[in-house]
Amino acid sequence: MFTLIKTLLVNITILLSFTYNANIFFPFKVKQSLSLKHKITYGFIASFGALLCMMYPLETLGETNFDLRMIAILIITLYAGPLSGLIVLICVSLFRYFIGGPYVFVGILVSLLAYFIGLLFRKVFQKSQKKWLNSTIILFIYTSLYIVIIKNTIPILHPQFYWTYFTTFYLTFISIVFIIEHLIRTNKQIEEMVYLDKLNMVGQMAASIAHEIRNPLSTVRGFIQHLSEGTNDEELKKFSPLILNELDRTNKIITDYLSVAKPGDFKLAVINLEQIIQDCVDLLCPFASYSNTSIVFQSNGLHHIQGDEHHMKQAIMNVIKNGIESIIEKGEVTIEIKEDEMSKNVEVRIRDNGKGMTQEEVKKIGLPFYTTKTKGTGLGSMVTNKIIREMNGMIEYESTLNVGTIVKIHFPLYTKN
Repeated sequence: MFTLIKTLLVNITILLSFTYNANIFFPFKVKQSLSLKHKITYGFIASFGALLCMMYPLETLGETNFDLRMIAILIITLYAGPLSGLIVLICVSLFRYFIGGPYVFVGILVSLLAYFIGLLFRKVFQKSQKKWLNSTIILFIYTSLYIVIIKNTIPILHPQFYWTYFTTFYLTFISIVFIIEHLIRTNKQIEEMVYLDKLNMVGQMAASIAHEIRNPLSTVRGFIQHLSEGTNDEELKKFSPLILNELDRTNKIITDYLSVAKPGDFKLAVINLEQIIQDCVDLLCPFASYSNTSIVFQSNGLHHIQGDEHHMKQAIMNVIKNGIESIIEKGEVTIEIKEDEMSKNVEVRIRDNGKGMTQEEVKKIGLPFYTTKTKGTGLGSMVTNKIIREMNGMIEYESTLNVGTIVKIHFPLYTKN
């Protein structure tokens, strides 16, 4: 018993250390599209970890070769995809064949099984919000098949082995999933800190120059208006409205810039999320109808968060308006609210079936002056992101070109404590 646990602890240490090392080379991200270089690198890092595990197999089990290499195959296939998993599978199978013994093909078979189980459940696993639950289901299916195989092919194993080995197998697998998910969240927070640092710099620049620009603009606008009213020059009368419109547009850009620097004082209070969204929908319905678009709001209860009602409406309306404007012909914007009881968070999901964006465009959303619109400044999304972060929220974008965009906004639910 002690010998089994001692060897398994060595395997666990190897797998955990390689998980952290992989994050150092290429930080884990939410639903990232991996390049070929990433996939190959992840594959070889996992292969090295799996091979080290095979060098420290469980002793006192005859000519068998039990270790935790299958966890490396499962994890890398679920997170990095078929190519990375295949690299690990080939390396592990070749090494197991090299070790030899009467159970060599059983060892290769259970490794193949881990790879195919990972492939089969990868899409479901990637889309799931409760990774621990999906991990448990996946591992239950795999271990059930694993036990059936070794029970029928390796008769020398005793019940104590099954309890020790598969309990450790489950705990290690779940621990690595939790660690990867934690690293993903940590990396996202680091990216947001860098983004906020850039945002503060833009805000300081805006505050220092906006008022200086506004004063001469107001003067120029006043003179243009005065001259156009008291002149007989037809050219001036013709083009003065255009000049005034452009001056107003410039003034709006400055106002948006100031909103980035300081979007007003936040008056935090407990607000009803459903009511806020319903108000936004009511205000934007005429604009949506004019654009031949419908807004569908699906609510499943009452959720309260702590935030500023005015700024919250501004942020939600910006997102809905962007969705409406992305629809070229007839379309629909759907709004859903979902509660996560475990994390005590609520998610507002705003989906449109507009023109969508590429992954490169999605990464740039919220950057100063970046927009996919022909007549946009990009400051609207920047202000929205800042408002949501000011209220301890988080916003993320998912988009597929020519399919549509999903905006997910997360807020912590209000509790009296």
